[in-house]
Amino acid sequence: MKILVIHGPNLNLLGTREPEQYGSLTLEQINNTILSRAQKENVEVKIFQANAEGEIISEIHRALGNVDGIVINPAAYTHTSVAVRDALLAVALPAVEVHLSNIYKREEFRKYSLISDVVLGVISGFREQSYILGLEALIHFLKNNPQT
Repeated sequence: MKILVIHGPNLNLLGTREPEQYGSLTLEQINNTILSRAQKENVEVKIFQANAEGEIISEIHRALGNVDGIVINPAAYTHTSVAVRDALLAVALPAVEVHLSNIYKREEFRKYSLISDVVLGVISGFREQSYILGLEALIHFLKNNPQT
């Protein structure tokens, strides 16, 4: 089983960026946690981060035929990108949307996701654990739906 984890814009600044919202761990530390958990599940994980919308879309396109599913934190593109949404629809891979902060406890514009209706589910508000919960949920789904 192979899973793609996508980190959206500004997540490369984790550890210093708004720690009250996103915690104090760096993206590298979060990635190491993801890789460790995946190894325990005997799952291969590819991790990708980009600040540019087009790079994220291209990575989603490259996932087709190369991975079994996607864990994605679209970050700010959650609320603005029809293009990321359309890319997820186009590849039709099982996906889970994750967020470090609870987007429903934040500004009004962050309470709506353009992505949530095209993914299996959304995990929000558990900081770095959101990624682990998303990964575990996707692995569980893929193991129980092998035809997907």
